[in-house]
Amino acid sequence: MTAIALFGTSADPPTTGHQAILRWLSDRYDWVAVWASDNPYKEHQTPLECRMAMLHLAIADIDTQRNNISLNRELSSARTIETVECARAQWGAAVDLTLVVGADLVPQLPRWYRAKDLFCEVSLLIVPRPGYVLTPEALQALTRSGGRYEIANFEPPDVSSTAYRQARDREAAIPSVEDYIHQQQLYAS
Repeated sequence: MTAIALFGTSADPPTTGHQAILRWLSDRYDWVAVWASDNPYKEHQTPLECRMAMLHLAIADIDTQRNNISLNRELSSARTIETVECARAQWGAAVDLTLVVGADLVPQLPRWYRAKDLFCEVSLLIVPRPGYVLTPEALQALTRSGGRYEIANFEPPDVSSTAYRQARDREAAIPSVEDYIHQQQLYAS
């Protein structure tokens, strides 16, 4: 069975952390589908199309042996169940879909729109995030809601989009994305 990792992100902007996660996923899944979307729990500073363009640049800079990472604009939705329904329509029922989420999102997951339906369609891969603790209570709530999960045996770099926007964190910067940011005059202070 083909294993597909679904990696949606607000990516405002994408960072070296996003790239590290994608490289790691590429080694473990047959296909990695990536998209930018609007997170209803966040305010976004940059239009979705700009974030999608930056993700395209970030993916293009990833050197993988398998060449199995794609930007899938059609999967972008503020409601993850709609994304998964679109993925099912695209790849069929004979694929194993894994939704990749950051540890910071775990407490929210049981409250997501049609969460129980979502959990019937996908398994979850929780990626640890520096500064966020996965509590037993949050994981138990996820399980009670029907979520099947695995915790990634991976520690991404301690970088974030917020740190880039607020302090121009050089560790987070992807050169091609940073060039785009300057050309488009994004995140001006």
